[in-house]
Amino acid sequence: MAQDVRLEIWSDPICPWCYIGKVLLDRALETAPEHPFRIEWRPFQLNPDMPAGGMDRGAYLEAKFGGQQGAVDAYLPVARAAEAAGLSLDLGAIARTPNTLEAHRLIHWAGLEGRQTPVVSALFRAYFREGRDIGDTGVLIDIGAAAGMDADLLARLFASDADRAAVMESDTAARARGLRAVPTFIVGDTYAVPGAQPSELWAEVIAELTGKAPPA
Repeated sequence: MAQDVRLEIWSDPICPWCYIGKVLLDRALETAPEHPFRIEWRPFQLNPDMPAGGMDRGAYLEAKFGGQQGAVDAYLPVARAAEAAGLSLDLGAIARTPNTLEAHRLIHWAGLEGRQTPVVSALFRAYFREGRDIGDTGVLIDIGAAAGMDADLLARLFASDADRAAVMESDTAARARGLRAVPTFIVGDTYAVPGAQPSELWAEVIAELTGKAPPA
């Protein structure tokens, strides 16, 4: 069986398709507990030019999609896809669209401690289901601490510039490689799988890597 296949996931914690894609991948992994993937989350900011304090959510969506109706139309497919995936989103609870650089710093540090996926899961849940401002470092410290990270250390890191440049460079490098949208999954440093893919596709990928038939 293939072992230790790196699965890089380029994602932003305010991207609804990234959340949906994660849920669908998780479902496939749950049915194949001996899957070979070593998952690494990579930074990609949907809005790298977002002000540090974020923007009012309504104003941001209307500016991005050309008015209120444009914003509604843009999110209808999201709502339908989330419902089909069995995922409950509370989009109305989101008051602000944050700059996600600080969230990506948290994800980076979580990776050093082997806690990336729980932290990413908590960020998605906080933003899309609880309406929390994940641009606020206090919120991020709470999320990290709940995942077992040291809150005092996180507070000191956030008060510094630690790894800010590295995270931004990683985002820039992804764009230079041609990555333009997330989620994008890179399997084994070779194959790019763009978008929120169905669990069945991931089951087939796992079956091919392991030589085992996917669950019926």
